[in-house]
Amino acid sequence: MSRYGEFAYVYDQLMADVPYDDWAEFFNQQVAKAKTKPDSILDLACGTGELSVRFAQEGFSVVGVDLSDDMLMVAQEKATEAGVTLSLFQQNMAELELLKEFDCVVIFCDSLNYLQSDKEVQETIQRVYKHLKPGGLFIFDVHSVHKMKDVFGNQSFSYVDEDVSYIWNCTYDDTDMRVEHDITFFAYDEEMDAYHRFDEVHAQRTWSIDHYQSWLSEAGFINIEVSADFKMSEPTSNSERIFFSAQKKEAE
Repeated sequence: MSRYGEFAYVYDQLMADVPYDDWAEFFNQQVAKAKTKPDSILDLACGTGELSVRFAQEGFSVVGVDLSDDMLMVAQEKATEAGVTLSLFQQNMAELELLKEFDCVVIFCDSLNYLQSDKEVQETIQRVYKHLKPGGLFIFDVHSVHKMKDVFGNQSFSYVDEDVSYIWNCTYDDTDMRVEHDITFFAYDEEMDAYHRFDEVHAQRTWSIDHYQSWLSEAGFINIEVSADFKMSEPTSNSERIFFSAQKKEAE
């Protein structure tokens, strides 16, 4: 699986239309609904820091964790440019180990789908629980089964721009609801005055809503809520992005 090497440096250009503001707004809605007043956020799989920087600009104390050193380097550059402070750590979310508890933990942008086994997802949820303060809030989103099967499926996509282009082929495996994304990039190199090709392979897997709910309950979470596509409404058969919100039990 790719660790976002060269891809980290063209990621934001390719993701310019991604609705990060919608994630930030959804987070604020969930916090208001839970009637909590968080000060600290752990942004797991923070990537290039788009959401981490937004949270920091809103006054939160933010820690970002990502598997890719390259992504974290870009995130640090963004934080510096924005004049905010981020604490950034390179870790696998399934092996999360920080000497701190947080008011909120988020895993946004379907990042949890990059875990490839039941065990990895369960361990991540359990470690999130341990890193939350009593009453703390855990929010994450995943691709729905419908999106993996019917939207990605065995489809091909392409994007052409002067600076970077790609050819993206998806291969769907129905046995474990897994999609392999095989992407070939062509990025313009100013020094060489030529296009540089590099390839990335990313695998994503999802599970049923019932599986995620069960794993959250087993970890000790309460007040588990499920919604879809940045709305507070229940998922339907055509929903593409499933959101989960859950709380750690208050201290006894």
